[in-house]
Amino acid sequence: MSRDAEADAVVEAGWQKIRDDGRVRAELLDAAYAEPRLRQLFPWVSMGELHLSRCTESRWTWDIPHVMPDAEGYWVSGPLRNETVGPAATAKNAVAMVIQRLPADCGPAFIGTPEELAAHEATTQQTGRG
Repeated sequence: MSRDAEADAVVEAGWQKIRDDGRVRAELLDAAYAEPRLRQLFPWVSMGELHLSRCTESRWTWDIPHVMPDAEGYWVSGPLRNETVGPAATAKNAVAMVIQRLPADCGPAFIGTPEELAAHEATTQQTGRG
């Protein structure tokens, strides 16, 4: 299995795991998964919040806003815990807010930790390969 195929399988298993877990509203998972740029990222859950990472292993990356349930819809924050984006009436609105704030060149999830991802990105920048 190629590294890309392996990453796709790990990411897909992550989406299935949080869907089975039930801590994130199904409508939010459906809306996020429907967006190809988010579907390629690794999903994880904390306190019912949907987080997305550019790598597949924890500590995960904290450079993508996350979505939490709110009594009136959703609240988008981040990427860091102390940063606020704002309220979203629907799951689709929340997903759109996340997409608008994706890091530049946010591609498919990398198999590994944030440190391994950073080393990989540094190497590809030096060699000019992606």
